[in-house]
Amino acid sequence: MASFDADTPGSPAPYEIVRHRPSAALAGSVLRITGYRETARSPIRQTETASLVVPLIISFGAPFAIGLGRAPGDDNRFASFTAGLFGGPVHIRSHGEAHCLQIDFTPPGAYRFFGLPMYLLADRMVPLDDLADADLATLRQALGEASDWPTRFALVERLVGARLARGKAASPAVAWAYESLVATGGGIAIARLADRLDCSRKHLAARFRDEVGAAPKTVARIARFNRATDIARAEKTSGWADVAAACGYADQAHLVREFNDFAGLTPTAWRAAFG
Repeated sequence: MASFDADTPGSPAPYEIVRHRPSAALAGSVLRITGYRETARSPIRQTETASLVVPLIISFGAPFAIGLGRAPGDDNRFASFTAGLFGGPVHIRSHGEAHCLQIDFTPPGAYRFFGLPMYLLADRMVPLDDLADADLATLRQALGEASDWPTRFALVERLVGARLARGKAASPAVAWAYESLVATGGGIAIARLADRLDCSRKHLAARFRDEVGAAPKTVARIARFNRATDIARAEKTSGWADVAAACGYADQAHLVREFNDFAGLTPTAWRAAFG
């Protein structure tokens, strides 16, 4: 989820967002495909909270300045890039000339698409040129030559779908454990997952590091935080103590600590910015 802040309050949104729902062929691997173009040459600030998404951004315009867990500096500029899971807020700055397409993968989908150990992408921004991947170069060129969003979305469906079809899927054990954590909002104990898979917690953590990019405990914490934000957004009148209880936090203070870790904000400040 992202919070936008243009430097000209009260004016029309200085950007356009076009969303494409992935086809059934991409289900389970791609959550969403989004076109984004800034339409006013004025500074824009965005903040994204921690999520279980691995984005792939293909840029057609100016780069973004991006900082993981901190404000970005002048040397933190990225055009076309990807980024693995990160357990904290992401701060994004632009000057009104960004233009890009974003593909949001699930971690198992990213593992299948990139064909890399996911710890290589975790907690960092990775320019596509650094991956030296011929398929990604082809995708970037094809999207750059397209003149409209429907054509670009169709190219993503075809080119990304073909790569996913021949990619190596996450192991059934890791896929099941990951989906269990997401489905329960982080409510299932890691020890129980390991017992069900007849392996040690250490072994499960190593498999997650390779195929997801974060330890099961981190995935569980982010899944629980995401559940808390979903409940808070849907039930605006709920008190934070009720949200904490519904999501399995020890108490409201525990929820506050997690919001500070994953959003960089208190729950009340998060609601004002994102709710």
